[in-house]
Amino acid sequence: MTDTLQPRALLVDGEGAAPVELTVVLPCLDEAETLATCIRKAKASIASLGVVGEVVVADNGSTDGSQEIARAEGARIVDVPVRGYGAALNNGFQAARGKYVVMADADDSYALDDLGPFLEALRGGADLVMGNRFAGGIAPGAMPALHRYLGNPVLSMLGRLFFKIPVRDFHCGMRGFRRERVLDLGLRTTGMELASEMVVRASLSGFTIREVPTTLRPDGRSRRPHLRTWRDGWRHLRFLLAFSPRWLLWYPALVLGALGTLGLLWLLPGGHTVGGVAFGIHTMLAAATATIVAVQLGGLAVLSRAYAAALGLLPRPASFAQAAEKLLLAWGAPIGALLTLGGISCFLAALVGWGEASFGQLDPAATMRLPIVGMVLVLLGTQSVLLSFTLSLTRIGEL
Repeated sequence: MTDTLQPRALLVDGEGAAPVELTVVLPCLDEAETLATCIRKAKASIASLGVVGEVVVADNGSTDGSQEIARAEGARIVDVPVRGYGAALNNGFQAARGKYVVMADADDSYALDDLGPFLEALRGGADLVMGNRFAGGIAPGAMPALHRYLGNPVLSMLGRLFFKIPVRDFHCGMRGFRRERVLDLGLRTTGMELASEMVVRASLSGFTIREVPTTLRPDGRSRRPHLRTWRDGWRHLRFLLAFSPRWLLWYPALVLGALGTLGLLWLLPGGHTVGGVAFGIHTMLAAATATIVAVQLGGLAVLSRAYAAALGLLPRPASFAQAAEKLLLAWGAPIGALLTLGGISCFLAALVGWGEASFGQLDPAATMRLPIVGMVLVLLGTQSVLLSFTLSLTRIGEL
């Protein structure tokens, strides 16, 4: 049973005032040109919906009089000394009194005069409601071509691929959410990447995420936007990769590990010629390198996933990842010790062969295969032992 948008009392402060249902949070850093317009639009929309609401301006140290403008327009000011888009928003979320929060930039580009679709979706059970500018309409000149046709589509596609997030406009700056649920996430980033952190961690935490059309108009300011295309785009991409060890580390490890191991096994007995191309000791060395890199990536994938879960940034891994953790914790050290001994045995066997040659000059193409395998086994074993003990640090109190 969903709520309907029925008129309600508009009292916010004072004795007997109704509880606030909706807070509009505007991050602000020198937005004097457009701030008053944004506040007026938000307040008019709140009034038209008949809900108890408020506008909170999270000021990041403005020096152009934005604070006075906000107070004059009836908004509540929250002073945020830590610089950054994410820091301003996070403080605004914590100061909000509403059950629901809608956030938007204070540059008069977002549809603050049309809060209804966000509130209706939240009342209907959504935990996070993302605006979709591509569905609602992007006015000419409102979004740079690089953002519209490359940056946003690519990052949105990666978000859907990595995290199964059902949205087409991953970086829309206008979105609504249930305040308590987002506060429970404990968002940590202080820059533009907070937009990615919010939706990624909401998805990983099982939030109900919906998308509603919204419009985008040209920025109403005369100065340059705070957003920096390549710097902030890279920060978003880095965040997506950091929160997806599978794509950053695990899948590359599987590919490299398979190629490297097959190459070692194929070339261990001797060289091969395929289509006139000779594969010998140099190819075997490359295969050994791929195997070692795969071990490093795989170990980091398991460790980073466990560490992020221990910090509460990601949920505990399931299925295969959890099985890999348990295997490393229980058997990583003994298996690693056996692999290391196997590698040392390869070196000893090579030493015996060298002795049989009176410790003279050897033909690398004929004698290097066994030491290469020994090197791989020693590194694999050492990594297994060290990873097992390091991984146990993330489980202190559970073991």
